[in-house]
Amino acid sequence: MNLYDLFVKPYEYYTYLQILLEATGTIFGILSVYLSIKKNIWLYPTGIISTLIYVYILFNFGLLGDCMINVYYTAMSIYGWILWSKNSEDHIHVDVTWATRKEWIFAIMLFILSMIMVTAIYYYKPYIDNHFSFDGADLGLHHLDWANWLDVVVTSTFLVGMWLMAKRRIESWIFWILGDLVCIPMLIYKELGITSVQYLVFTIMAIMGYVNWKKVLKRKIH
Repeated sequence: MNLYDLFVKPYEYYTYLQILLEATGTIFGILSVYLSIKKNIWLYPTGIISTLIYVYILFNFGLLGDCMINVYYTAMSIYGWILWSKNSEDHIHVDVTWATRKEWIFAIMLFILSMIMVTAIYYYKPYIDNHFSFDGADLGLHHLDWANWLDVVVTSTFLVGMWLMAKRRIESWIFWILGDLVCIPMLIYKELGITSVQYLVFTIMAIMGYVNWKKVLKRKIH
């Protein structure tokens, strides 16, 4: 696959508005990660703008299953925004720390429940994409390809990362790094070239975020 096939050909049938929206969603997504590194609460409103844009894009492409997953991302971002607001003395920045054993147990449970939930969405995806009609909808998981199954794992990984981020735990970056790395080939396969570059940038920034949060906590302890 050459650069033309990745970044130009998939967009030949897009409208200018669709291209602009995907680019805008990418910009706000990157800005959200940058603000995460800075422990700045504005990561959540910028992130919500990004996910809502993708909700709109996916809805208009008829990908209602993927759209619902992004609605879930948006809801988790609102949850995180509320938690950070309650734990910020200056209403902008927050303190960070490592996750407790109890939180790790909850994170594992959340991952398993998310896997079940996302798998269920994919099971009913033909019904959802058929505008919630069973007429002609072929339910099941047999229509899933490797990218769909990766999406199940990645979505669950991101949801755990979002929860740990909401709790202000350093380990959240580990989940972001793993999810971002897997997303890159998956998005190339889905012919979302702009978004695949976004997740390459996300990977680099997530590594920076992990290193930065560790340094901040180490300075605070000493």
